[in-house]
Amino acid sequence: MRFSLFVHMERWDEETSHRELFENLTELSLIAEAGGFSTVWVGEHHGMEYTISPSPIPILAHLAAKTSTIRLGAGTIVAPFWHPLRAAGETALLDVISNGRMEVGLARGAYQIEFDRLADGLPAADGGKHLRELVPAVRKLWQGDYAHDGEIWKFPTSTSVPKPVQQPTPPMWIAARDPASHDFAVAQGCNVMVTPLMKGDEEVAALKEKFDTAVANHPEVDRPELMVLRHTHVHSAEEPEGWRPAAEAINRFYRTFDAWFGNKTTPLDGFLEPSPESKFAERPEFTPESLHRTAMIGTPAEVVERLRAYEELGVDEYSFWIDTSLTHEEKRASLELFIKEVVPAFQ
Repeated sequence: MRFSLFVHMERWDEETSHRELFENLTELSLIAEAGGFSTVWVGEHHGMEYTISPSPIPILAHLAAKTSTIRLGAGTIVAPFWHPLRAAGETALLDVISNGRMEVGLARGAYQIEFDRLADGLPAADGGKHLRELVPAVRKLWQGDYAHDGEIWKFPTSTSVPKPVQQPTPPMWIAARDPASHDFAVAQGCNVMVTPLMKGDEEVAALKEKFDTAVANHPEVDRPELMVLRHTHVHSAEEPEGWRPAAEAINRFYRTFDAWFGNKTTPLDGFLEPSPESKFAERPEFTPESLHRTAMIGTPAEVVERLRAYEELGVDEYSFWIDTSLTHEEKRASLELFIKEVVPAFQ
C-alpha cells in the first residue's frame, strides 16, 4: 500500500495571508515527496476560506516545478463546473508541465452553495449526470479528434491541445460512495477514491465491498485501484493525550463543513462560523472521543496497526488528509512523524 498527501490551504481567520498558506502547502508537499509519498492531491472549492482551491491546476503546476518524483493529483475537479474541452486541455497541459506525472480525479460535487453560484442553482444531487458525460468525453479528447452530442454539452469536432504525455491516457479517478458510482467508475476503467468521513473502519470495509462488487460485475475491465482518504494526525507515544487537540480540531473542521453544506447562512467574505456544538448534542460521531476512534489519529504504532488492516483489505493507496484546522506547525510535525515511524512499516 502506497501513501499520498491530500492538502488544501486552510484559512481560519484573517491573520494568516494567502501567500503564507500557499508557501505552507508547498512545504508540506515537498516533505511528502522527500518521504516517499506517491502523489499530492489538491481539490476544487469555491469561495471557501477553510478549503482554498478555486482550481487545483495552477497549484499543481507550481508543484510540478518544485518537485521531480511525486505525482500531481487534481482530486477532484467538480464535473458540473467544467466544459469537457477545458477539462481535457488543462489537465493535459499539467501532464506536459510535469512530464507525465498528472492524475485527475473527478466528482459530481457536493456543496449546494457552490452550485447556486457556479451552476445556476442546479441541485448538487444532479451533478452525477455531468460526471457520467464528462469522463468519456475527456478521455476521447485526449486521444484525438472528437465531436460531442450529449445531453449537457454539444460541440463540433475538436481535440485536446496539448495532448497528455501519458498514453493512452493519464490515470483517472472517480470519487464514489454509492454502488452506482462504483459501478460507473469501474466500467469506465477509472480508479476509485473513497472517504469514510466520520464513520469507523467498518465503513472502509463497506466501501471496499461496493468496489469489489463493481469489479466482479465488470470482468472485461482490468481491476482498477482503490484509494481511501481520511483525516490523519500522528502524535508521539510520549503524549498519551496527544490525540485530543487533533480530535477537537477535526471536530471544528466538520462543524464548519456542516455550516457550508447546510447552505443556511450567507458567507461573510469567504468565512462561515462552525455550526454550534449544541446542534450535535444527539450526534455522538462529532465528539472528540468518537473522532479519536474514526479519524486516523494515534501514535505511530496505533496508526500502523490500523493501516495494516487497510492493506490486508486490499486498499492500494492511503491518502493522508492533512486538512484538520490544526496549525501548520502541528501538521508538519504530524506528517514528519508519519514519514519517520509509519511509512517504513510498509516498505
